[in-house]
Order: sequence, then C-alpha cells, then structure tokens
Amino acid sequence: MADNKPTYIYKLVPSSTPPPDPLPELLPVSELDEQSGFIHLSTAVQVPNTLKWFFKDHRDVFLLRIIYDNVDKDIKWEDPKAEVCGPRGGEGMFPHLYNGLKLGKNEVESVLRLERTEGSGWDEALDKAGNWLVF
Repeated sequence: MADNKPTYIYKLVPSSTPPPDPLPELLPVSELDEQSGFIHLSTAVQVPNTLKWFFKDHRDVFLLRIIYDNVDKDIKWEDPKAEVCGPRGGEGMFPHLYNGLKLGKNEVESVLRLERTEGSGWDEALDKAGNWLVF
C-alpha cells in the first residue's frame, strides 16, 4: 500500500464537539491538533484502529470525509507523533494536514455520524456505514 494514493482521508471528531450543519469555512480545532500544529487524519484502513484506540469510551463520533487530491500538497505522512516521516500509506504512517489548521466546508466533502450500541464495538458501527469509508 506504500505507493497507493487514497481517494479520501478522514478526520474523526467526538460527538461532544459535533460539526455544525452547514459546515463553516473553519471548524474548531481539537486541542491535540492545536498542540501538534497539524490536523491528525486517518485513511479508511486506519479508521477502525483510530476508533478503537482514541475513541474507545465514546458512543458516537463524526467522520469528516476529505478528498485527498484537494489537500495532497499539504499532507505529510508521519508516525502519530510526527517524529518519523515515511512513504504514503506506509505501515504506521498517518496523513497529517499542515495547512495552518484549516479544515471546513472547502476541505470536507461529507460527514457521517457513526454510532455504536451499548456493549458493542466499533466494528458493528462501521459495518452499518456500508461503503461510505473508501480508501
């Protein structure tokens, strides 16, 4: 997968800070993104583990789908802490958006609310999303 270019990349947003509808020019930036100086994103392949590791205590999240070609010039593929750069889609490499922390209606193609039922994991919720997650 190291040479494959994704069609979409995704921003996961907790339901405690839902994106407004309609989306504004600029969405609020998460504390993690602000501290990091970039926007943390995931590919469709990475979303399940991102949910399991970082959203394990959440019942629902919003997935913001971003067309990769629209932000390609501002993406660096790095490990989660941005300490190691690597090939696009390489093992353990995540897309990080370096564009001045700008994410809003011009970058986001669509939004999906992903909900899991009490006692279930994210896999069941992802199954219900069908083909919305696209690499």
